[in-house]
Amino acid sequence: MEVISPSPRPVGGSSSAYYFPPSPASTPRTFLDSNLYGDTDLSGPSCGVGEPGTEGSRLYPLPPTSRRNKVLTQDLKTPDSHVERDPRLIRLTGIHPFNVEPPLSDLYDEGFLTTKDLHYVRNHGPVPRVKDFEILGWEFTVEGMLEKPVKMTLRNLIEDYEQLTYPITLVCAGNRRKEQNVVRKSKGFSWGAAGVSTALWTGVSLGDLLARAVPKRGARYVCFEGADKLPNGYYGTSVKLNWAMDPNRGIMVAHKMNGEVLHPDHGKPLRIVIPGQIGGRSVKWLKRIIVTSAPSDNWYHIYDNRVLPTMISPEASANLPDTWKDERYAIYDLNTNSATCYPAHDEKLSLSNGPETYKFRGYAYAGGGKRVSRLEVTLDQGKTWTLANITYPEDQYRLAPENEVLFGGRLDITWREACFCWCFWDMDIPISQLRGAKDVMIRAMDDSMMVQPKEMYWSVLGMMNNPWYRVVIHEEGSTLRFEHPTQPALIPGGWMERVKAQGGNLMNGFWGEKVPGEEETVLMEEPAKEICMINEKVSRIITIEELREHSGEEEPWFVVNGHVYDGTPFLDGHPGGAASIFGGAGQNVSEEFITIHSENAKAMMPKYHIGTLDARSLALLAATEPVAESSEPRPVFLQPKTWSKAILTEKTRVSSDTKIFTFTLDHEAQTIGLPVGQHLMMRVRDPGSQMAIIRAYTPISEGTDAGKLRVLVKIYYDTPKIKGGKMTQALDSLPMGQFVEFKGPIGKFEYLGKGLCTVNAKERRVRRLIMVCAGSGITPIFQVLRAVMTDESDPTSCVVIDGNRVQEDILCKPELDAMAARCKDKCRLLYTLSRPDASWKGLKGRMDKALFEREVGAPPASNDTMVLICGPEPMEKAVHQVFTSLGWKDENILFF
Repeated sequence: MEVISPSPRPVGGSSSAYYFPPSPASTPRTFLDSNLYGDTDLSGPSCGVGEPGTEGSRLYPLPPTSRRNKVLTQDLKTPDSHVERDPRLIRLTGIHPFNVEPPLSDLYDEGFLTTKDLHYVRNHGPVPRVKDFEILGWEFTVEGMLEKPVKMTLRNLIEDYEQLTYPITLVCAGNRRKEQNVVRKSKGFSWGAAGVSTALWTGVSLGDLLARAVPKRGARYVCFEGADKLPNGYYGTSVKLNWAMDPNRGIMVAHKMNGEVLHPDHGKPLRIVIPGQIGGRSVKWLKRIIVTSAPSDNWYHIYDNRVLPTMISPEASANLPDTWKDERYAIYDLNTNSATCYPAHDEKLSLSNGPETYKFRGYAYAGGGKRVSRLEVTLDQGKTWTLANITYPEDQYRLAPENEVLFGGRLDITWREACFCWCFWDMDIPISQLRGAKDVMIRAMDDSMMVQPKEMYWSVLGMMNNPWYRVVIHEEGSTLRFEHPTQPALIPGGWMERVKAQGGNLMNGFWGEKVPGEEETVLMEEPAKEICMINEKVSRIITIEELREHSGEEEPWFVVNGHVYDGTPFLDGHPGGAASIFGGAGQNVSEEFITIHSENAKAMMPKYHIGTLDARSLALLAATEPVAESSEPRPVFLQPKTWSKAILTEKTRVSSDTKIFTFTLDHEAQTIGLPVGQHLMMRVRDPGSQMAIIRAYTPISEGTDAGKLRVLVKIYYDTPKIKGGKMTQALDSLPMGQFVEFKGPIGKFEYLGKGLCTVNAKERRVRRLIMVCAGSGITPIFQVLRAVMTDESDPTSCVVIDGNRVQEDILCKPELDAMAARCKDKCRLLYTLSRPDASWKGLKGRMDKALFEREVGAPPASNDTMVLICGPEPMEKAVHQVFTSLGWKDENILFF
């Protein structure tokens, strides 16, 4: 591979300055050419004459003035603590990773060009940190099936290749996904209608770069890889080589946006920009360009940015790797789409003394270089349509003088027929017509006569959503109120949510209006309760130094939502054991506490509230949060204070609703590190909201197993009237190769062997264990039983009573039966079914007092027998009541 060394030529007086070579002699200088040289301050766009965005002798739009932003408070706790951002942006996936869109009205108001401040952002993980003085030395490679592969720097790219500038609209493939998520949850988070932005990009034609490297015979694809290291490798994707070589496609290796150095969220210092295709193909923080004979095998190319057939559910998709790899389902060119920006959602229009018309306004775009050729508006739900006015600001650049230079690059658009940008539409509608209409709907058509469909094409990733955009009209006294379909992220509002809550079927072709004979279906979900977790009489301010003094097992303090709690009084009473509290000592455990604890647990918190962490300490705590990742191989996987990642590599169906999930650890020799009888916490991200979901599980792997971790999970699916399990459905929808995070061990019970165990770290001896379980509650029971039965010298006897509805619900039955058959002298195994079929020969009925009186009996006089219970909460309560009524003491009854 040829290596091009950085040029020794000086680059101006400041570390943030660029050197741009003079234009070729044949290229005339213009008033826009003054920032081609080194001492330009690139903190904002500079045009040489006038201010950006002002009128003058220019023929085309220039960017609005960008803002001076700062690092936001919510980012201080994340790996993006170096990135300055605009507070107006709407976060779609919680605090991190940073996925945002602007308010729709603000986006429209900025006009044709979007500033870096309001440009939408799609990040999969942390933003790579590149300092200004490192920009020109940024290295990347052009490699693969090439005669002249090359390694070069950004300085080389600027000095040795012609620089081009032109406007390009980027659109996330998930734009308008919230509408799909309201109909049925997809695996993507909820974009509104503002996942679209336009900027002037400056850089080098990818075709020019590849032409010098000379692709070999048989080369068909160009793969791109960024510097953003993610759980499944670096982000990467590919496009066809002939597209990359086609100058009319306009694919660019860009280093400037609106005349500025790329913002960190937008790829600083170098990225790919692909006009007319989904934003996911425009790889940021570019490090590698690889020419290949086949599409990219990158995890993110395969499992992202696809439209699978609509009949594939999120659950089914997780087990269809060949379907994901089918290139027929990959998305490249954008489809035609449009939205109404004004009237805004919930905007009100006075009917008294107001204007006679209202100007509806919005945007439209098409893909693959196509132009939006018409925008139609209907006030009678599609019976009749009217043409709206369309303006194409992009065409103003085509009127620029030949070889015009803008932001250091030749304005390479005057000759192009391809359309790279969005357009705007407007239509004055008489108020009298609005008063008589239920709604206003729009649809766009491109110049290939492809038109937005009336109906939604729902798919598992919720991408490319482009049905007619409908704004509902409500006449409320002397005003009209306008209602958009949805609001982005978790923001409530929109006619779709309202209609669904009222039992309407959003896919019936009538936008949820009742159709005769249509059955009503409503998913019921408990509203979240607000619970006060602080003692309002407590006014103590606590510093990080004080908190760190209590980060061990002596008086463990922890932080939830900025407040400090002392866990010492609850060490013995915590259901997860003292280890759960020790694991959070000295840390901010807000996320895991809020997601895993019940309302009852939260209501107890004021008792343990001792103060509030000061702002400085909260920021320091965020900046020093422990990280489990290490370049050194750890012998033990589980860590009590940090989350560790393992990759999902296998799913094995055990029954219709139960699977074994197998995770691969860091290396083959790494042991799990889970004591017998204890549990671990699992953390995944909800595929829609990206909020953390945390639950405790007991794996069926042994704690000394190495390289693999196996977890048995019963999946609770949504039904028409009951919401299913968030965690189990999120796990089930994970594709192979995705990571899950683990932490532990936790739990108050540990079996040490030969009848010796600990409860809350206090040793006790037992001669007999009574183990009662149901469903997936078998897993901790299974762990303890296996430890007893595999040790021939262990004299402990066990009685296992496993209650289920039907035979299929009995989990781990072959393994349990084998252990019982092998150790008849010390194991008695009983199954009982509440809904058995005719073939069942075992016990029948629920686990009631009569069963336990017959099979277990009264407690012995000695204190050497323990009852271990694990199952659904109602079952645990019922079993506990039976045992206490039979005279068993609580000190001998343990809930897993």
